Amino acid sequence: MSTSGAEQDGAGVRRGRRGTGGGAARRAERTAPRLEVARYIERNIPDFEILTPEAIEIIEANADTVLEEIGVNFVENPAALDRWREAGADVRGERVHIPRGLARELCKTAPSRYIQHARNPERSVEIGGKSLVLAPVYGPPFFRDRDRGRRYATMEDFNTFVKLGYMSKWLHHSGGTVCEPTDVPVNKRHLDMLYAHMSLSDKPYMGSVTAHERAADSVALSEILFGKEFVADNTVMTSLVNINSPLTFDGIMMGALETYAAANQAAIVSPFIVGGAMAPVSVAGTLTQVLAEVLAGVAYSQLIRKGAPVIFGAFVTSIDMNSGAPTFGTPEASKILWGAGQLARRMNLPFRSGGGLCGSKLPDAQAAYETANTLNAALLGGVNFMLHACGWLEGGLVSSPEKFVMDADQLGVLHSIASGIDISENGQAMDAIREVGPGGHYLGCAHTQANFKDAFWRTQLLDYKPFEQWSDEGGADTFELASRRVRRMLDEYVQPALDPAVDEELRDYIERRKAAEPDAFV
Repeated sequence: MSTSGAEQDGAGVRRGRRGTGGGAARRAERTAPRLEVARYIERNIPDFEILTPEAIEIIEANADTVLEEIGVNFVENPAALDRWREAGADVRGERVHIPRGLARELCKTAPSRYIQHARNPERSVEIGGKSLVLAPVYGPPFFRDRDRGRRYATMEDFNTFVKLGYMSKWLHHSGGTVCEPTDVPVNKRHLDMLYAHMSLSDKPYMGSVTAHERAADSVALSEILFGKEFVADNTVMTSLVNINSPLTFDGIMMGALETYAAANQAAIVSPFIVGGAMAPVSVAGTLTQVLAEVLAGVAYSQLIRKGAPVIFGAFVTSIDMNSGAPTFGTPEASKILWGAGQLARRMNLPFRSGGGLCGSKLPDAQAAYETANTLNAALLGGVNFMLHACGWLEGGLVSSPEKFVMDADQLGVLHSIASGIDISENGQAMDAIREVGPGGHYLGCAHTQANFKDAFWRTQLLDYKPFEQWSDEGGADTFELASRRVRRMLDEYVQPALDPAVDEELRDYIERRKAAEPDAFV
């Protein structure tokens, strides 16, 4: 991956762009408190594979049959239909029938991994291979915290989540629509959201996908932040393009995909499936549909631009057959995740799935069980980009700051498990076993003294105090501990330095775009 383009310093400032601004930003960076931020995960453990070779062959053959015989809809997008005709597909109305093997052949030009650059180069991430990049919750219209309960989210709430994400040690990515700020016009809120990610954090971020014009704004703002030449040669955004399952690609999402692919910016091509409603109730049937949809979407991205970075996405959950509500953390969802991971690796593509998913209304025991099930399944299933890693409640309708910090704390467990087992001389600990011998204890031995600081993962949230001390200090439950941690993190937040000249240019672009059209709330 090319790294040519604008040179950047640790604050994401393009050196030489504005003389005084760059110097001021670098001075601010030197005096700002240093955050402890973990590097993205590189797995040292095997991926769990649930499908046999025979099962994979059956699902792949069935997916080709779906594409050829049933076809996929590309609606409200005549240009997409023309591209498919030129590629050799049979187009009937808005239905595209893709000959067996064509989609898979087109997908071969998509890269197996790519670097997403952050404005602070220390925060850049690699997506693909054995890596795992963790990004926060995406999309909820509601906000819930301990003090004020459930309500529609605002831009202030959005800024809160960006700050928490920036402060979270185990979170690698700032994400995208961490909540939907309903107090800002629909046609303009993407500008404020992007600016929050660019100015309140220096981690990687996602672009807007709700209209191709908004994707274009995302590219334009990124060109201001990074430099136009840098963006032309490098990937600085990874954005979510959902498929309208079953087997439908709408003009809005495809417009965003077209914009990002043409600009060499990454897209997650992701079916959005509730099993039993938008896909068959069986695991194999759902995997067949997922693969068919991803093949068509990824292939289309390569028709726009060969080599455009793209991720094989799979957001799949089941349905409660009594209430019709989606369910999370279920065994069927884990099976689909693991199978989709195998199919993604067969295509040599990065894989997106998982997250801190739950159906609970509160950050309670149900939320913890369901979230843990999904996080662990994603770690074992070879996920490379995990959206919704922290902050998700109520089936994705709610973003919660307390749930955010609870989940973010547990992401440290994923880092530890993914590191595998140290079998070095120090890891074998034979000197310690010899020193202590039968009947002794290891608390004071040399090996323990040398390793105790890093030997075990340590929570930054949960309570391990004796009962008496816990009771004397008020007997706080995890919800209350999380609320206190949110307040502490926000109190300690210091905005990362940004070149004032770049900041001024970003604000000017946003003001001009907002003034160019009237407010719209639908």
